[in-house]
Amino acid sequence: MLRCLHCVLFAAFSCGVPSYKPKASRIVGGEDANPYSWPWQASLQYSSSSGKWHHTCGGSLIATNWVMTAAHCISSSRTYRVYLGKHSLSASEKGSIAVSPEKIIIHPKWDSSSVSSGNDIALIKLSKHVTLSDKIQLVCLPKANSILASNSPCYATGWGRLQTDGASPDILQQGRLLVVDYATCSKSSWWGSSVKSSMVCAGGDGVISSCKGDSGGPLNCKPSSGKWEVHGIGSFVSSSGCNTYHKPTVFTRVSAFNDWIAQVSSAL
Repeated sequence: MLRCLHCVLFAAFSCGVPSYKPKASRIVGGEDANPYSWPWQASLQYSSSSGKWHHTCGGSLIATNWVMTAAHCISSSRTYRVYLGKHSLSASEKGSIAVSPEKIIIHPKWDSSSVSSGNDIALIKLSKHVTLSDKIQLVCLPKANSILASNSPCYATGWGRLQTDGASPDILQQGRLLVVDYATCSKSSWWGSSVKSSMVCAGGDGVISSCKGDSGGPLNCKPSSGKWEVHGIGSFVSSSGCNTYHKPTVFTRVSAFNDWIAQVSSAL
């Protein structure tokens, strides 16, 4: 019976098709996203010694009990929860839900001493399946090894800082970023050898960028299928500033890890 119920939910809410249409805006410089227009967006939060919860990273709901984020967002010393269905982090919003992790799996080749070494991906198995709704939906995964064309328009989303040393917003932000192909992004005048082929670059115009707190969140792209896919996981920006010219935001390229995602999610 439970399995059939999940079938109904998946039929009603296909991945990558939000009930509320997104609008064009930006992250750094800060404009609000339409409420619940990125319904797979997760807020990864940790508990402080005072018992309060604090946003630290983003994430993407890829199955009713799995959230994908960045490996560098995870610390073994912290207690986490995943908040879904959120627009304002401070408001009490009907339909939102906080779920504790049952297990967190970090990619085995992740090197915490160097984010630029790659494999910056982690999967969070939730302690229960969440019910899909108009505010909580799944994002599609891209086809394995698919590569976005240069200048493909995508959107990064999150609650990260609005400026390099600025405040963090309460309302979910989004930013339109154009993909920079690997041949360009790996040039010495761009990111050089810091960028690997298992990554995807987007932005670099010196104006619009992800920033601290957007890590782990999705790079949302809409190819010819007409459904939103998560092609990137926020990984790193320049130490010179979030919106440094010719230093686009670097994302883990999800299509390089389809096999690992499938292996982990099917084994647990």
